[in-house]
Amino acid sequence: MPAVVPSPLPTPVPPLSPLEPNPESECVTDIVPQIQNVVSTFNLKCSLKLRDIASKARNAEYNPKRFAALIMRIRDPKTTALIFSSGKIVCAGAKSPELSRLAARKHARIIQKLGYPAKFTQFQIQNIVGSCDVKFHISLEGLVVTHSHFCSYEPELFPGLIYRMVQPKVVLLVFVSGKIVLTGAKVEEDILEAFKKIYPMLRAFMKPQKPSNDNQLVKT
Repeated sequence: MPAVVPSPLPTPVPPLSPLEPNPESECVTDIVPQIQNVVSTFNLKCSLKLRDIASKARNAEYNPKRFAALIMRIRDPKTTALIFSSGKIVCAGAKSPELSRLAARKHARIIQKLGYPAKFTQFQIQNIVGSCDVKFHISLEGLVVTHSHFCSYEPELFPGLIYRMVQPKVVLLVFVSGKIVLTGAKVEEDILEAFKKIYPMLRAFMKPQKPSNDNQLVKT
C-alpha cells in the first residue's frame, strides 16, 4: 500500500495588536454614514459687481460691512453660495457631490443671466461632511489613552474627541453618546472607509449599558 503523507500543519496566525483594527470585524455593522454637507468651489473667470447682482438677483444678500462676499441661496438643490467680486464662489449645503456640482452650475447660470460673461471652471470638492450614530456609548477617556498619537480630547473646551485619521485623511469627532461626525474628505468613499476603520476601535471602548429602571415600581 502507498505510504500516507501527512498534511502539513497550518501556519499559525499571529494575534492582532490591540491598536490594529481587525479587518474581519470592519464589516460587522450595517451602519452607513450619511452625507450632511458638501462644500465646493469654482471660478467664473470674470469680475463681478456684487451690489449690482444683489439688486437684481432673488434670494441674494450683500452687506460689505459684515462680510466681503455676496450670499445667494437656491432651493433646488438647497444650497448657499458665497460669491466674491473676483469671480470665485464657494457653494455649501448639498447632500452629495453630484448635487453640489448641479447647484454650482445653477449659481453660475444665474450670474450669466444677469449679463456677466461667466464661465463655469475649476470646480472642486473641498470638503465632505458625514455623520452617523453607532447606538452605544463610548469611553472617550480609554480611546484617547490608547490612541494618543491620533486623538485629542479636552472636554472642558469641546465635548467630543477629535480623531485625526492618516489614511484616509479624515477627521472624526467622536461623542460619548455614540454620535460620529466625519469631515475633511474630498471623496465620498473616504467617509465610508474611515468609518469602517474606526468602528472596531469604538466597539472596543463601548461602555456597558446601565440596567433600565423602567420596570421598577416607585413607592410613594
